[in-house]
Amino acid sequence: MNTAFLTIIIPFAGALLVAIGSDRYKQLFATLSLGCTLLLAVLSAAVVLKVDTVSVSYPLMEWFSLSFIIDGLAVFMAIVSSMVAFVISLYSLQYMKNYPNKGSFYFWMLVFVGSMMGLIFSSNLLLIYIFWEMTAVCSWRLIGFYRGEEDVKAADKAFLVTFFGASLLLAGIALVFVRYGTLDLLMLQEAALPTFIALLLFGGIISKSAQLPLQTWLPDAGVAPSPVTALLHAAVLVKIGVYVYARLFTQTFAPTEEFLATVLTISLITILVGAASALVATNIKKILAYSTISQLGYIMLALAINTTTALIVAFIYILAHSVGKAGLFLCAGVVEHETGTKDIEMLGGLIKKMPLTGIAYLFCAFSIIGIPPFLGFWPKFMLIIETVKEGYMLAAAIAVIGALFTLFYLFRFFNEVFLGEVVTEAEEKKCPVMVFSVLFLGALSLLLGLLPNLPFNFLTLVVK
Repeated sequence: MNTAFLTIIIPFAGALLVAIGSDRYKQLFATLSLGCTLLLAVLSAAVVLKVDTVSVSYPLMEWFSLSFIIDGLAVFMAIVSSMVAFVISLYSLQYMKNYPNKGSFYFWMLVFVGSMMGLIFSSNLLLIYIFWEMTAVCSWRLIGFYRGEEDVKAADKAFLVTFFGASLLLAGIALVFVRYGTLDLLMLQEAALPTFIALLLFGGIISKSAQLPLQTWLPDAGVAPSPVTALLHAAVLVKIGVYVYARLFTQTFAPTEEFLATVLTISLITILVGAASALVATNIKKILAYSTISQLGYIMLALAINTTTALIVAFIYILAHSVGKAGLFLCAGVVEHETGTKDIEMLGGLIKKMPLTGIAYLFCAFSIIGIPPFLGFWPKFMLIIETVKEGYMLAAAIAVIGALFTLFYLFRFFNEVFLGEVVTEAEEKKCPVMVFSVLFLGALSLLLGLLPNLPFNFLTLVVK
């Protein structure tokens, strides 16, 4: 349990050092962030060797305790989040190099990662809510990093939408306490949760994980620096909702059939609407953002099926999407960094100027689309099989249609940006660290696809 505590404390300690650090040491902020996220990844991986369900609670008052749990799902999420956060930190070494206010960026990024770790290991509903809102404040500040009018509006929109959802979440938490007299998840296991309360909790979840109808803030968040959009859209922020859903409705409460049917319906609509929006968008970050909305719909669909196999598939999907989509957003960042534009109509022929970035994009795209042997193939294939097995034939059909849409819009992106005549000048050799980062994520998508037994076997052992 001490290791889990360290994964929470280390990012906050790093953020404190950044906050009190002099401007003379601002060049070290990036190195500090890199070191903190690397240490988190190592500590999280170390816990795998001795993972078992362990809980600890420190009472603060009669009805509220600092309660934490370390189990397989929490460890898996910690590994995924810290690993991708480390690669994003590495990427930011070069991306943020010339920004004068990089101290602000690294402070909020480290607080964000620390809040995510706190949420992952929390086993008290109110504690989950506290860390939930801390991530909202951090994302508000990171989205509005550039402080222009458009940036501030996008940040405010993200905060207002997610705060509305958080208000629903808090209302649900209050009703849980009134009904059961506790907020401790271990004491609430197998509790029959009324549909109305479950829907209030779900309202907060879909606002954070950008499911319809509370998804509108996510595409606008692309105004942020590329390390931020990768962190928010791929690795951390949007995964909070699906993780909390899994924690509450597969590991704690017994949801009603009406609630599960509602979740399944929303997930299917989200898959189609997100994919269709990506097909017509022209901003490279918005294309990927709409893609994220659609892919999160697949994860929510798996969770709505509510079987053990589907839960395992959902977490493998989280891993595949975190790695692959982080790579795609960072590739978009390389393109924007070198060309100065995010409009696909002003791009073209970059495979001749940025071949390694193009290859990395294809590897990550193959995984998101679900092309074997890349990692993303396995959860998407198994999800379709599970929907058919459980009798959800329409859901299986929509999942297949969504996969075809994914193929269309990601290859449309590649065609418009990397193929054709050279429209803008660019040189990827100017940003070797950034290119290495995206190549690493692309290679990891392939490697994990070739060795899918590693995450599958671990989750099979720990999922109950």
